[in-house]
Amino acid sequence: MKKIIAASILGLLCLAVVWAVDANAAEKSLYERLDPDIRADYLKMCPIKLSGNGLAQCRAEIDPLVGSSNLPKDPRVHVYNYYIKNSDNTGRMRLRIYEPAEKKGTLPGIYWIHGGGLIMGVPEECEYLSLRFAAEVGAVVVAVDYRLAPEYPYPAPVEDCYTGLKWFSDNASFLGVDSKRIAVAGVSAGGGLCAATVLMARDRKGPAVAFQMPLYPMIDDRMMTPSSKMDLDHRVWNKDANKFGWDAYLGRIPPEKRTSYMAAAREKNLSGLPPAYSCVGELDIFRDDTVEYMERLAQAGVPVEFHLYPGCIHGFEAYAPNAPVSIRAINEYIRVMKEAIGNNN
Repeated sequence: MKKIIAASILGLLCLAVVWAVDANAAEKSLYERLDPDIRADYLKMCPIKLSGNGLAQCRAEIDPLVGSSNLPKDPRVHVYNYYIKNSDNTGRMRLRIYEPAEKKGTLPGIYWIHGGGLIMGVPEECEYLSLRFAAEVGAVVVAVDYRLAPEYPYPAPVEDCYTGLKWFSDNASFLGVDSKRIAVAGVSAGGGLCAATVLMARDRKGPAVAFQMPLYPMIDDRMMTPSSKMDLDHRVWNKDANKFGWDAYLGRIPPEKRTSYMAAAREKNLSGLPPAYSCVGELDIFRDDTVEYMERLAQAGVPVEFHLYPGCIHGFEAYAPNAPVSIRAINEYIRVMKEAIGNNN
């Protein structure tokens, strides 16, 4: 990367600033603290209710994206589904692949892991971003449709992610990809799975990962930081939803037996990992977890770039894609990937 931020210093400054903001804004509503450009979109968001049949309803809103004719399209990108065996060979797992229509030489690869609190979501929810990665970075993007909790708790989701990454690396030449230039990326729960998958790849001696992009990751089940305890509106991913997701994924496993593959923030040794980029909103419950993980990576000698977005909630760039701050954030994802693995890096 051309720009490397010393996250050990930046992280402390960021935490000092946002904690001061929290203290000074204790009496302000979330709406008042939001970036003004995302307030209108925020008011259109529906509450997240996961108890009872709430999870089924949330899934019913997301799952129809699979096969939808209303998905964004880009004539510069060829999109198709490919199926492989899942991690325990009990069934098939879908990979959604995005290839530049015009391939020039050997391309970089991006392995994408969608979000959804470990309990919902499909690759198509990030279709717009995968298309841009393919068209503008010139990368082949492989997005994994991993199994979800509570039906499939740990280790199925993360092992599915690792299995998909291994397939991508093993079949890189078939896809026209340089196996030494594959990045792993994801948002929210996908960001946490990104970090855990990269840890697995390091510990299992492969596949090689050139770069990691765990965006505002769901990365720590312990929920001990100040931001993880913030009282937020139910329009956004909040502490109640977060507990629901972690319980669905790890509820059968006692806290004292949980490992870093379950929640990457539990890893004590972060050395030997690939360069990283992350960002998070000031009003995201994952703010402090993200800052601390990036800081620890830098302390372990890993090159890190990090961005904290004031006045922004969890997933702000997806909920308010036309807001100036969202456009800046998404453009930064593209810029960072180009610098990290692009043909002109």
